[in-house]
Amino acid sequence: MSISEQIRVLAREGLTVAEIASQLNIRYQFAYGVLRKAGLLASKTAAPTIKPISSHKQPLPVDELIKAGFSLSSRWMLSQSGELKLERPLPKEVGVYAFAMEGAVQYAGVATMGLAKRIYFYGKPGSTQSTSQRINEIIKNELKNVSAIDVYTAIPPDSDWNGLPIHGSAGLELGLIKKYSLPWNKRGAN
Repeated sequence: MSISEQIRVLAREGLTVAEIASQLNIRYQFAYGVLRKAGLLASKTAAPTIKPISSHKQPLPVDELIKAGFSLSSRWMLSQSGELKLERPLPKEVGVYAFAMEGAVQYAGVATMGLAKRIYFYGKPGSTQSTSQRINEIIKNELKNVSAIDVYTAIPPDSDWNGLPIHGSAGLELGLIKKYSLPWNKRGAN
């Protein structure tokens, strides 16, 4: 059975594009392309999930992140031993982070414990940290084909609404997930 046939079979079994890429040890983009051509994704711009998609979201270009105030803070790379490492340390403040490659954001998250501490767990996930483990695998898989994955950060201010507190970072992360197609984010994919 060819790799393309394996991709289609796994998709019909309900695996996501990221899970298929990880299981077959192939690039995410290759799996996505095979599924798009096979008509197993709703459309080219829809969130890349195999299950039925109710909304059509556009990808988030890195240029839009930068224009909005995000900064390139570091890059994920593989160490000699095949482990994830960051090019340089990240800010310790609470904020929002985004992982990007090939000019598009793949994943966004909020770091309520601080950016440096939260992102540390993607490089060295604990045994109970399923999201960190999943993203760690995706990043490692992608780094077999690209030299680095960029880490962008922003530290939006908190505010209030009618006397009630609004968490700027949590609101920004949720807004990004709701508006844009972020392939590695599970929340907001449908």
